[in-house]
Amino acid sequence: MIRYFFGLLTLLALLAQAPLATAGSLPAPLNGQWKGPLKMVGGRIMVIITIVPLTNGTYYGALDAPQQRINRMPVEVELHGTDLKLRIEQAGSSFTGKVLGNGAELSGTWTQPGLKSPMVLQRAAAKPMAAHFPMAPPYRETKVTFQNTVSQHHLGGILTVPAGSGPFPAVALLSDVGAQDRDVEVAGYRMFGQLADYLTRHGIAVLRFDDRGVGQSSGSHTNSTTADLVTDAQAAISFLRSRPLIAPQHVGLLGHGEGANVALLTAAKSGPAPAFVVSLAAYGQSGYQVLLRQQGEIMRLIGADPGQVKAARDLYARTVNIIRQTPNNALAQTRVASLLSSANTGIDESMARARAAQLTSPWSRFFFDFDPQTHLAKVRCPVLLLNGTADLQVSAKKNMTPLRRTLHNAHRNVTSYRLNGVNHLFQPAPNQWPMVNGVQQPTFSPDALKRINDWVAVTTQRPKTPLGAPSKQPGLPRKLVKVATVVDVR
Repeated sequence: MIRYFFGLLTLLALLAQAPLATAGSLPAPLNGQWKGPLKMVGGRIMVIITIVPLTNGTYYGALDAPQQRINRMPVEVELHGTDLKLRIEQAGSSFTGKVLGNGAELSGTWTQPGLKSPMVLQRAAAKPMAAHFPMAPPYRETKVTFQNTVSQHHLGGILTVPAGSGPFPAVALLSDVGAQDRDVEVAGYRMFGQLADYLTRHGIAVLRFDDRGVGQSSGSHTNSTTADLVTDAQAAISFLRSRPLIAPQHVGLLGHGEGANVALLTAAKSGPAPAFVVSLAAYGQSGYQVLLRQQGEIMRLIGADPGQVKAARDLYARTVNIIRQTPNNALAQTRVASLLSSANTGIDESMARARAAQLTSPWSRFFFDFDPQTHLAKVRCPVLLLNGTADLQVSAKKNMTPLRRTLHNAHRNVTSYRLNGVNHLFQPAPNQWPMVNGVQQPTFSPDALKRINDWVAVTTQRPKTPLGAPSKQPGLPRKLVKVATVVDVR
């Protein structure tokens, strides 16, 4: 849910519930990717804004700046006729302009502390298929739909099953904060698409599905809390266990960011539980601590002095305190909007109200007090924790370390690795990206992929399958299984 330039540090969880313009108000479809240069002192930065349509008729916006390693930074979208406003409130940045050329261009002004610059964003052409995966992968691929019987909504996705007779271990993928499709596509990088391709080629069946309210999935993403998403994970486990060619005793969960916390919560709950959990950059601190730290990082990255950083953190703390002490949402929104308006002359009344609504959403209220440590002692399955040293959204030291310590102290089977140079999206440094059609393409860390596959192979007592080789039925003797391993690769 990540990095720098005008203060857009990360996938701020508070903003992730927020995008928004209604589809009916759009003069032309805005969904897709928009690209354009932002002129700054000393150079230019390429900005990519992705707008995803939700099933409730609204849109989710996310900003990427690959040069600065900013990935999926949530953006509020406000549109009236052809007048468009994109706002990143916590960074004090916005784009104000118009939709031109029958929806082919967004022209306006980018504003941030110390900078006001003309900017044009043009619709990005779809990337050629050659930049993705082969048209005919050496495994079975099926579009599927399964039901969450608790919340009464369906989830649509893709199940990939290795070649061979099986039965195969399987894993369901759970995404990070924000409305995301089954591939978790970020500026042409299909994080879950690449992960599923690799694991399936190596003998692991993979289920990846659209988030609630996205693509082929029904339900509401905006009104769902981290705890609510546990029922989606349980539904995915039950679905996989019912499928032919899947070993029902070897169905696990792999989560990224918030999805990793959902996986750990699911492993600690009654009901369908995973046989194993792979955690990619799970939160180890409370939600409030994570967001307060990110608020300070954002201010520092936009060049704020220590006094300004302290003022921003104090304002954030006051805002959360109001929300915690005011259970009545209407009253809380009024008080928060008033505080934001009085403390920030750059925010108008409508934006203050919109921001207050986000901060008092079910997701935000839950996340402020979410403590990921609470239920770890109830986790019964093996856990693999992975974090990158270049992850500035979820610090390995502040998050993976306490998770590992708590699981280890509770005598749980836990293995952990810090991956050198890997960022929050589990990409290695850009100089390690492969060349495709003469252009470097972002890729999932090969080191992370191998560690995940090798660990699952041992955990499910399955021989490791070389790339392209047919998978065989699990057959390692139980005495070879590793138990209670704690590894920290720095």
